[in-house]
Amino acid sequence: MLLIFPPAAKACEPPAGIARLAAALQVHGVGCRLLDANLEGQLCLLKQPPATDDTWSRRAARHRVDNLSALRTPQTYQNQDRYRRAVSDLNRLLAVSSAGQGAVVGLADYQQAGLSPLASTDLISAARQPENNPFFHYFSQRLPEVLDGISTVGFSLNYLSQALCTFAMLGYLKQRHPQLKIVLGGGLVTSWMRRPGWCSPFGDLVDEWVAGAGEGVLLSMSGIDVSPNRPVLPDYSSLPLADYLAPGLILPYSAASGCYWNRCKFCPERAEGNRYCPIPVSQALSDLRQLTAIHRPVLIHLLDNAVSPALLRGLTETPPGAPWYGFARVDEQLADPDFCRALKRSGCVMLKLGLESGDQRVLDRMEKGIRLEVVERALSSLRQAGIAVYCYLLFGTPGEDELAAERTLDFVVQQRDAIGFLNLAVFNMPLFSEEADLYGSGLFYDGDLSLYTAFRHPGGWGRAQVRRFLERRFKRHPAVAAIIRNDPPQFSSNHAPFFCG
Repeated sequence: MLLIFPPAAKACEPPAGIARLAAALQVHGVGCRLLDANLEGQLCLLKQPPATDDTWSRRAARHRVDNLSALRTPQTYQNQDRYRRAVSDLNRLLAVSSAGQGAVVGLADYQQAGLSPLASTDLISAARQPENNPFFHYFSQRLPEVLDGISTVGFSLNYLSQALCTFAMLGYLKQRHPQLKIVLGGGLVTSWMRRPGWCSPFGDLVDEWVAGAGEGVLLSMSGIDVSPNRPVLPDYSSLPLADYLAPGLILPYSAASGCYWNRCKFCPERAEGNRYCPIPVSQALSDLRQLTAIHRPVLIHLLDNAVSPALLRGLTETPPGAPWYGFARVDEQLADPDFCRALKRSGCVMLKLGLESGDQRVLDRMEKGIRLEVVERALSSLRQAGIAVYCYLLFGTPGEDELAAERTLDFVVQQRDAIGFLNLAVFNMPLFSEEADLYGSGLFYDGDLSLYTAFRHPGGWGRAQVRRFLERRFKRHPAVAAIIRNDPPQFSSNHAPFFCG
């Protein structure tokens, strides 16, 4: 079996999903190969001569090797100007390498003129004409090299930025190697399949669809009738761990699927009915210690939607042996200065906090289950402990108006010394959320695979007004502007821990 992580996504850490699947298959004696086509494909495009001859592109091509080396060197992250120049030049090279095919490839995104990842007809077009994909030169040469003895190929499709390239690759395989069985899973596929009344519009392009964890399905396809009762230690050993765009190995690890809170209105996890399935804390801690001993990562990335309070406590008692970061919910535990100091001693360098709003009424309306006074104490405790905060804010929810958004601005300004990074997002209403029937007004994006609905804001605080507020008011405040400048371009939170010295 061959498991593929397709382009295009941030190539700064190995893909956790296929590493976990590979381990489960190998435990039961099923041979498995892994291909990070995202990393390999981007590195292949970067080697191509730029399609344009402007000064920027020539400079970027001339310094390609140096810039790749810079992103893999710790010292670069002590010099923001050098880091930004390397990222900007590499992103430019990717963009111009694909310009002749009507596509724009980036270090963190992918777009192709005339094709939408949200329209099944466009994905089918990508599959029928794979030679029009800018990664065709790469995968048409690479796939035959790794297909010897392979009967099944699985794709891990997690992001919209991967969809068009995934279908181009599976279309190529269907044309050139029709005997292969194609399996499609991953986060984006799960979201599609959790839509009420899902029926695949892709005919015989895909032989098997997988929603959620894929271990059981892949084992069953291999003739092994067992239900995996415990996740096994992910196996990263066959991936090119020294080639990722980071100053050492960032090791991703998931201790749970779903969210332990799972009550926030408008949350896609809740709308899709995803259950919370944690690995026992003792096993997660043991896994992390073993993975650290094997791979010696410079950073551990905990992938959970929110690291549980029990696992946070466990990490303070059994540190993983390497610096780490991840998402957490604000609670009384994080408001305890002693606990935050213990987190710091365990290796925690940064926590991502989904605050969403600095207005209590908005938080209550969203059923976030957090109090701003607890947030204030948590931010203070984290700052005192030396743990950076990457704060996520969401504007334009049905319970917000411009006055509430102003209160969020005031809150951020007041807490500016404790907030290291900001992610500002405009609200999208999940198509099948509880309140979509109340406010929904048609598809937000054109395409039969859209996951969001346009909606009528009950207070008239529409997307245009929200964006105007963010651009003209929120981002222009000096305190906010200073925080926004900290954000690493393209790689954002994935590289942010390296700037938390």
